[in-house]
Amino acid sequence: MNEAMTLTLALMAGAALGAIFFGGLWWTIRKACASERPALWFFGSLVLRMGIALAGFYFVSGGEWKRLVLCLLGFIVARLAVIWLTRTPKETRTHSAREANHAP
Repeated sequence: MNEAMTLTLALMAGAALGAIFFGGLWWTIRKACASERPALWFFGSLVLRMGIALAGFYFVSGGEWKRLVLCLLGFIVARLAVIWLTRTPKETRTHSAREANHAP
């Protein structure tokens, strides 16, 4: 496989790892807020998400810094995508949240 294809796959793998990590965080927050034991949800989710992300980075990089950097770039792009997809519409924000944006 040529180098360009390998680097593209590293970028896509980073995006998948980021989607799993940050999508899992979003899901955990929604579940933990309704749970009687939110600390257990947060701690378990953190361990699982970090394990998946670190193992993914290790295997994707294969000891090459270029693949590691592109994997990290894909991870960051996935973070931005998850933030964009899970944001609340401006119309549903509370009045106090809108006032907080204008605080000095």
